[in-house]
Amino acid sequence: MAATRARVSSFSRNVSTVTSQNPGLKHGPNGTMFISSGIPDLDKILGGGFSLGSLVMVMEDEEAPHHMLLLRNFMSQGLVQKQPLLYASASRDPKRFLGTLPSPPSSKGDKSSDISHEKDIRIAWQYKKYFGEPNFNTNSGGQQDYCNDFDLRKPLDRHFFSGNNVDCVSIKDSLNLTALQDYCAGFLGKLSRNEGNISSVGRIAIQSFCSPQCKYSNEEWHMLSFVRSLKSMARSSNAVVVVTFPPSLLSPSCSLRLQHMADTLLSVRAIPDEDKELAKLLTGYQDMIGLLNVHKAARLNTQVPVILEATTFSIKLQKRRFLVLECLNQAPVDGSSGSSYGTSGGCSGSTKGGTLDF
Repeated sequence: MAATRARVSSFSRNVSTVTSQNPGLKHGPNGTMFISSGIPDLDKILGGGFSLGSLVMVMEDEEAPHHMLLLRNFMSQGLVQKQPLLYASASRDPKRFLGTLPSPPSSKGDKSSDISHEKDIRIAWQYKKYFGEPNFNTNSGGQQDYCNDFDLRKPLDRHFFSGNNVDCVSIKDSLNLTALQDYCAGFLGKLSRNEGNISSVGRIAIQSFCSPQCKYSNEEWHMLSFVRSLKSMARSSNAVVVVTFPPSLLSPSCSLRLQHMADTLLSVRAIPDEDKELAKLLTGYQDMIGLLNVHKAARLNTQVPVILEATTFSIKLQKRRFLVLECLNQAPVDGSSGSSYGTSGGCSGSTKGGTLDF
């Protein structure tokens, strides 16, 4: 008697089973694998972190370097987990940037007791306890885990980036992107995806890709071709590529094309020091240093669109040390300052009692 075969729908994608003992990887839906962004709140917002094999684009703010907060945590997370890293920037000595990377707290007592209490209050205030949140194994110590909390005032120990797993490339005064493309191709070639166990994953971080210090900054079609090729190479590798760029220095058409090619698209924006109108509108405005917008979240191996609870989040430094993302919350309306949404008694907005005035 012939063995019966399981019936498979024609709409089901055949995704091979990939196993991994790497604590820096997390399984997602439809065979997707995630690596941490280095920010616990951002991992929760994106549903697990950055998808393996994806291209993440971050639009910079010309008035503040908030994109460097995201880039530092992303790089530190990989170095703590001993993942290969390729960093490229327009500075003459990119290795000096490694000295500014944040470090995990030396002991759990440095952060866990205070932050956990504050986070409980924040979650309760937002009624998150009724929905439940996934556990992303956040670790505030120096142990290897999926996601760490990083102390921005404490530099990362040198032994994390003194080995052979870190490559730094300067793109300052580069006439073209050929050399950088060769570096990326060689780096991703060592992390090619195959059927079976994932032994290692890598990270590529490119800062200020369209910086005026680079002589190729006026060749927009050349930059678009490079990003398209980089995305193709990343898709067939066990790596994640994060590229930051200033959209204000590009033409609108080139900026839109770069945004379209991104699997995950983020943008950061500074907040004015004293904006009285915004301070009245938002709760905790005095603690904000910027805003993070999620324009697009990557979803590989599926055509189901991503629906996020919110797309704009406030960037805060808790105790001036730890990076935290929070949903924007409207401040309560003072009864003496006018009517709120619930005080209007009629369709015409009149506060007088009586029949409805249409």
